[in-house]
Amino acid sequence: MASELSRAALAGLEAAVPGGVRTRAADRLGLAHDASHYLLHPAAVVAPADAEQVAALLRHSRGTGTPLTFRSGGTSLSGQAVTDRLLVDTRRHFRDLAVLDEGRRVRVQPGVVLRQVNNRLAPYGRRLGPDPASESACTVGGVVANNSSGMTCGTEFNTYRTLESLLLVLPSGTMLDTGAPDADDRLRATEPELYAGLLRLRDRVRGNPDSVRRIRAQYAMKNTMGYGVNAFLDHDTPADLLTRLVVGSEGTLAFVAAATFHTVPAHRHAATGLLVFDTLGAAMAAMPALVAAGPAAIELLDAAALRVAQADPKADAALRGLAVREHAALLVEWQESDPDVLDERVAAARPVLAELPLTAPARLSGEAAARAALWHIRKGLYAAVAGARPSGTTALLEDIAVPVEALADTCAALADLFARHRYEQSVIFGHAKDGNLHFLLNERFSGGVAPARYADFTEEMVDLVLGHGGTLKAEHGTGRVMAPYVRRQFGDELYAVMRELKTLCDPDGVLNPGVLLSDDAEIHLRHLKTVPTVEPEVDRCVECGYCEPVCPSRDLTTTPRQRIVLRREIAAARAAGDQALVRELTAAYGYDAVDTCAVDGMCATACPVLINTGDLVRRLRTERVGRVAQAGWRGAANRWGAATRGIAGGLNLAGALPPALPEAGTRAARAVLGVERVPQWRRDLPRGGTARRPRPVDDPDAVFVPSCLGTLFAPAEGGSGVAAALLTLAERAGLRLLVPDGVASMCCGTPWSSKGLTAGYQAVRDRVPAALRAASRDGALPVVSDAASCTEGFAKLLADAGGLRVVDAVGYVATELLPRLTVRRRLGSLALHPTCSSTRLGLDEALLTVARAVADEVVVPEGWQCCGFAGDRGLLHPELTASATRAEADAVAGRSFDGYASVNRTCEIGMARSTGQPYRHLLELLADATA
Repeated sequence: MASELSRAALAGLEAAVPGGVRTRAADRLGLAHDASHYLLHPAAVVAPADAEQVAALLRHSRGTGTPLTFRSGGTSLSGQAVTDRLLVDTRRHFRDLAVLDEGRRVRVQPGVVLRQVNNRLAPYGRRLGPDPASESACTVGGVVANNSSGMTCGTEFNTYRTLESLLLVLPSGTMLDTGAPDADDRLRATEPELYAGLLRLRDRVRGNPDSVRRIRAQYAMKNTMGYGVNAFLDHDTPADLLTRLVVGSEGTLAFVAAATFHTVPAHRHAATGLLVFDTLGAAMAAMPALVAAGPAAIELLDAAALRVAQADPKADAALRGLAVREHAALLVEWQESDPDVLDERVAAARPVLAELPLTAPARLSGEAAARAALWHIRKGLYAAVAGARPSGTTALLEDIAVPVEALADTCAALADLFARHRYEQSVIFGHAKDGNLHFLLNERFSGGVAPARYADFTEEMVDLVLGHGGTLKAEHGTGRVMAPYVRRQFGDELYAVMRELKTLCDPDGVLNPGVLLSDDAEIHLRHLKTVPTVEPEVDRCVECGYCEPVCPSRDLTTTPRQRIVLRREIAAARAAGDQALVRELTAAYGYDAVDTCAVDGMCATACPVLINTGDLVRRLRTERVGRVAQAGWRGAANRWGAATRGIAGGLNLAGALPPALPEAGTRAARAVLGVERVPQWRRDLPRGGTARRPRPVDDPDAVFVPSCLGTLFAPAEGGSGVAAALLTLAERAGLRLLVPDGVASMCCGTPWSSKGLTAGYQAVRDRVPAALRAASRDGALPVVSDAASCTEGFAKLLADAGGLRVVDAVGYVATELLPRLTVRRRLGSLALHPTCSSTRLGLDEALLTVARAVADEVVVPEGWQCCGFAGDRGLLHPELTASATRAEADAVAGRSFDGYASVNRTCEIGMARSTGQPYRHLLELLADATA
């Protein structure tokens, strides 16, 4: 606990990392959880800003004997990123990325998410070699620390093979760029014992024939057990040796401040298919013929995995219709950069596929959506399977590799182990081409104690894998879970080499103790995570962290994972009778998790089990809303036209006054009444908009409901507003839009639902669907909304109305109007900010279609994400928008554009505030272009 750190120790930490030390329980416990089945609560969380601060922190740790553990994306599964001492957050600040040599190389800091690197490399037709299933959330720091591989890279293009050099901070504080021409001279001068020791270990390994034999056999497979002692055979100089030994060392030898990789071609053409067999044995028997056909990937799904895959929304009709019994499937893919070469490879493989005992003929697809759906299912399989576990149990994902010829026997033996130890819901999946299997167990760790069956199962599994000449960890790292078995896998001599390596690099043992090597034979049975049942909205969460990179509040307060685990920590504290901790966590949770949640639903787009943490936050907001507020907002719902005009009038009045007056007035009101009740007026806010009015037409083509945002806020300077722009575009296209009677009082309900104002939302629900049913002629006409968030809100509001179809204005324009319009002048370049709602609505393609009609070059800036304005969050908590848009604003500031656009008025305001640029609705720009 934080009390374990003395005042002197905390003062020393603050001196090393000024402003970067956090000891609040909410910070420590929120970041304590990762994707593994281990849990330790750190005494403090430290977020150094740069390599120099890391060096100072390491010197402090050595001087005080305080251990520390580096943590980045938190997707690791083996317990290598948890600690009860100092947890060092390396994701918050280490996010620089530089593309080199036209994409053939890339230099990346450890906090950059792998997908972000590949997005930057995509224009060059390149990508990183490692391609783990967690690429949407794992960071480069973890990729290096765990020697990541993945679906298609095998051992040829894993981290170890594609890494060029590292910028290291050694435990002494020494910084070493191993790619520098004088790296060896610098290492010899600054760390003479380490330099000499690396040469001594190299010669010791090379001089022992048994060590050489063991290493050759072990590293013919994917292997992340222990230290990568294959480096002693593959490299000669101390700087090169250190570079490769740090790969897969799980933060126990040095800190990686930057990594330079050689990239690999991103094959643009592929053919993918799911081959279904009657049994797992039949699938395994097909492996030799399939491997000989040369696919880039062969992914295994056993019967239990197939049942989970069937529930995925992206599963096709054939998969959903399969009556799964003992079936197994192999996901295969051929990849090439040249479509003609791909056709030749597929043609050569078809006779092989035709001979396989499949339940249905093989179907290979090159269609992007179909391929993406299959890979979505495969990449999210762990979290989806784990999410389906019984409430209150912990999911454990094990990871082994055996020679491919032993794969069938290993699968059969694992199935027998599951049955004998009563792990009924276990699944097997993984990278069959590499002999790499993942299997998942659900276990209940009452009080953090492992039951005897888990310990017995582990021992028998170790004997099974090593008996087949395999490795106990192929991809996920040794961590805590396999640390006691490193000696058994490698033998006494190589284990001694690993021990000496650790001592050479980290003589005081301050880097991540207990991980990778341990003298504690039962460390894998300690500190096991319990998962208390808390709320139905989030109980399926496996704490994988896939949601975190898309969360707008991740750098300000909490992420969706942290919102969930803090609820679990509160429940655990309450069960333990620790009322002081309950009070402390609950008090912090209000602002950290509820007030600053954008409720944008982006977490659900990244979550393999589709958890929308906003559902939890909305309910919590409902619970704290008093009866007076509920009644007031219900009254506003019943008189929404007058309410919106009143707010617009208030903005007009504020805009007419000297800016200092309304700014000071709202600051004072917020201080008295609370920041959740009073928005902060700022001089960059627009004035009020104009009231919505009906527009009757004969024989309409659609019903148009202008958003009330147009009443609340005037258009950007020089703009007509999206409602006027859409009506103009429809008129030019020869289509008629009906604006219904009573439109001034209509709303999608989002202002109420997002705040948990159930009474007001019900008032909207009681009135608006019936009015739109009448206006749309009982659903014969589509209902068009001109703000993406309102489109989403109407879709939810009308979901139970039956037969009413809601269409976003951008989608309507892309399909119905744009083909009838003539673009007369185009912008040279356009910075486009999609919104969280447009993303969830699947409007990306429509958005780009319209944008490309407006401008020659359309750029969605790097770092794009939800702007966090979130209706009124940007007015109540402007710090949320500032944090959420920082990366995108930096990217926009890096060059000038001829236009700036989004598809929601509040998002336009948020982006204009963050960038200083005049953001307008995309349809306004299209109206200008077609004038």
